[in-house]
Amino acid sequence: MTTALHKKKESLARCIPKAMAMLKNCTLCPRMCRVDRLKGEKGYCDTADRAKVYGYMPHHGEEPPLSGSKGSGTLFFSHCNLCCCFCQNHDISIQGEGDPADPEQIARAMIHLQEQGCHNINFVTPTHVVPFILKAADLALDMGLTLPLVYNSSGYETPETLALLDGIMDIYLPDFKFWDKDLARLACNAPDYPKIARAAVKIMHAQAGNLKIDANGIARSGLLVRHLFMPGTLADTKKILKFLKTCVSPDTRINLMSQYRPLWQAEQVPAFCRPADPNEFRAAVKAARDLGFFFVS
Repeated sequence: MTTALHKKKESLARCIPKAMAMLKNCTLCPRMCRVDRLKGEKGYCDTADRAKVYGYMPHHGEEPPLSGSKGSGTLFFSHCNLCCCFCQNHDISIQGEGDPADPEQIARAMIHLQEQGCHNINFVTPTHVVPFILKAADLALDMGLTLPLVYNSSGYETPETLALLDGIMDIYLPDFKFWDKDLARLACNAPDYPKIARAAVKIMHAQAGNLKIDANGIARSGLLVRHLFMPGTLADTKKILKFLKTCVSPDTRINLMSQYRPLWQAEQVPAFCRPADPNEFRAAVKAARDLGFFFVS
C-alpha cells in the first residue's frame, strides 16, 4: 500500500466512528433532522441504517476529465437530502428506487468498477450515506482499491460532514444551484442553500485545491463545480460565477450546464415551469468567459 493510501486508511480509522455516531442523532446534512437512524428512524432523506444503491456502472456521460475513455466508476445512491422539484432522477432520489446494500457490497462494487478499467469511483448523491461510504471505502482499500474517490453532491453540506471526508475524497464535484434564497425555497424547501453551498464549496477547495489533470487528461484531485442554468436566472448565475472566481479560486473549473427541463413537479412552480431560452444560456456562457473561466465540458 502506498503512502497516500496508508494515510487514507488512517483518516478512515479516525472518521468512521465519528460518522457512525452522527447517525444516532442525525446531523449529517443541514436539515438537522436529529432522528436516531441506527434504530431505524428516518428523516428528510428517508434513509435509516443502510444505504440503498440504484446501480453502478462505468459512466461515460460525466465531464471529460472524469469519464475519460473508460468511464467514471459511478455508484448511484437512492434518496437525497435536497429533493429538488425539477430532479431528472426523481425515481431514484425522491421515490427511492434501488436496493439496500451493506458496506461490503458497496466495496465489492468499487473493486468491480476498478477491474473494468474505470478512472475513478464516483459517489452520486452521497451526503446522507457518508458513514456507509466511509466503511465501504475502508474495506475496498483492503481489497486493493487505488482509484481516486469522487464526492458528487448537491452542495448542501455541513462543515462537520465535510471534515469527515478530508484526506479521503480526492475530487469534489458539487453543484452550486442557487444564489437566491427564494429560488432555493421554491425548488427544494431549503432557503439556507445559498449560504450553505458557499461555505461548502470553500471547504471543498481548501481540502482538495484546484482541479489537477494528468498527462492523459484525467482528473486526479481537486474541485470541479457544476452549475445548472435555469430559466430566468441569469443574474443568479452571474453572482455564483463571481463568487467562485473571487472567493474560491480564480482557477476554479466549472461545468455550466444547459440541459434544464421542467421535470418531476417543476411544472407546478412558475419559476421553474419552462426550459431556459437558448439566448439566456448564451448570455450565461458569455458572462463566464468574460470572467476568464475555463470550461471542462
